[in-house]
Amino acid sequence: MKQFYSALAFFAVTNLNAQFFSKITTGPLVNTAGDSRSVNWVDVNNDGWVDCFISNGPAAGQNNMLYINNNGTGFTALVNDSIVSDKKPSDGASFADCDNDGDMDGFVVNWYNVNNMFYLNNGSGTFTKIDTGKIVNDAGYSETAAWGDYDKDGSVDVYVTNSGGGGKEFLYHNNGANNFTKITVGPAVNDPPLSRSVNWTDIDGDNDLDLFLTNEVNQNESIFRNDGGGTFVKLTGGPLLTNTGNTMSGSWGDMDNDGDLDVFLANDQSFNALFRNNGAFSFTKITTDTVVKTPSRSFSSAWSDIDNDGDLDLFVTNSFGTTKKQLNFFYLNTGSGSFVRNTTDIIANDSAWSYGCAFADYDNDGFEDLAVATCRFNSVDHPDLLYHNNTNSNNWVTVKLIGTVSNRAAIGAKIRVKAIIGGNPVWQMREVSSQTSYCGQNDIRAHFGLGNATGIDSIKIEWPLGLVEYYTNVNTNQFIQYIEGATTTNIKKNEPTDSGISIYPNPNSGSFTLQLKNFIENGEIVLINSVGQKVLEQKLIQKNTSILTKGLATGVYHYVILKDKKEIGNGKLVIE
Repeated sequence: MKQFYSALAFFAVTNLNAQFFSKITTGPLVNTAGDSRSVNWVDVNNDGWVDCFISNGPAAGQNNMLYINNNGTGFTALVNDSIVSDKKPSDGASFADCDNDGDMDGFVVNWYNVNNMFYLNNGSGTFTKIDTGKIVNDAGYSETAAWGDYDKDGSVDVYVTNSGGGGKEFLYHNNGANNFTKITVGPAVNDPPLSRSVNWTDIDGDNDLDLFLTNEVNQNESIFRNDGGGTFVKLTGGPLLTNTGNTMSGSWGDMDNDGDLDVFLANDQSFNALFRNNGAFSFTKITTDTVVKTPSRSFSSAWSDIDNDGDLDLFVTNSFGTTKKQLNFFYLNTGSGSFVRNTTDIIANDSAWSYGCAFADYDNDGFEDLAVATCRFNSVDHPDLLYHNNTNSNNWVTVKLIGTVSNRAAIGAKIRVKAIIGGNPVWQMREVSSQTSYCGQNDIRAHFGLGNATGIDSIKIEWPLGLVEYYTNVNTNQFIQYIEGATTTNIKKNEPTDSGISIYPNPNSGSFTLQLKNFIENGEIVLINSVGQKVLEQKLIQKNTSILTKGLATGVYHYVILKDKKEIGNGKLVIE
């Protein structure tokens, strides 16, 4: 059963008219005109400050732009590099560490039957263009792309949507060593709709990446369920897959903090759509919320907790179709599974023909900022838009993952954070993604607003190749980096169940008793410290088991109860 929390609703509603953002008016990012399309926040030089890539796409071609972050004080335009020197009609882009060498590589797609472009990062934020291979010699009418490890071999593959030239999509399997094979069989590459946006996302929570495509010209959206081994099955039926529209963007996020990913659809010349995930590819269409009641000419979208109150807010761009510039949409999450439209903030009052958009904390102050690409209006190019988050007193945490067995950028990983917000325990979840909307890529560092939480009870990381790691008793207001396998915990995914477990005393100062309602065959208890290290492991031999903690440091620990090495319960233990 779905459950929504409402403890935080008061903050969002009572601050509806607050000015959440300030418009940045100086620097090359906001003073360079272009017919812009995609916004990608990515730390290209690994200096801890996220940089901004913006593509440009007029028919005659135009150089793309990459702005290097000057430690949060502004941006410098990269010049004389291959990634900003191609002068092609570019549309979407996606960045990931495709060769697992520790830096982010880029794939940029082109329309007008022009070959797409692939750039390898040299390790310092400069790029080498790759000109050989099918991946860059397969001209199409490409809209955007996304990286994801669909066959779980530790390397990310790339999927490309097309809205012309027959409408078939491209899928390139990563063989390693920058060698790719084009996949030509299966429904995922032989479906006729004219597609705009692509998301690799684990829709059903089974720890593999499914494919979601938005389709235009009154076609239904597409889901290709990942059945493993490179096999996809096209799904049909249900409200999400029978919602015809001129759909441009799909953005997935856990809007109601129930542990799975919901989806927003941006539509051009119709109403936008919002679907709540019920699990097992079942969705409920939201029909009464303001998010779906605003006439739109929408093209891109992005989720972010912009006020750090513990729930995801929504920004939507609008463009084309009229002789007037368009206002964009800004919706605040009430915390109860619904939204309120904000019409007073600068991000909702800057008229333009806006295209891609994405969020990132570019000055590392704990609050997410926003960039918006603007396209040509009345035959005149305009500068793009950048908004700085004004911040507030709410707490936060930002998590970066580094894969070792999984792909290096941890694309496809899920991060779950539990904290007491407004007096209630709240679990939040983020999925690391290389494409968060049509022509948009949020910073892959996962950002969590924590409201008035004074600490983080638990962080759970579900790595793409199956490793699950726990961290407990984590401080707020910090950037954290976790490396896959750096801890000694290796508890495979199995959600906790009520097994009649009790621990006393808790807190304890040298020993405690684990009491079970029923004896667990092949059971054991594991204690994990605040940095994720396993510090105690003991078999359960009877219903009441005495366990010594003498010699362990004082603090908060995470205990996990296992049966046949599968988790059946967990909780917090305090040693005084």
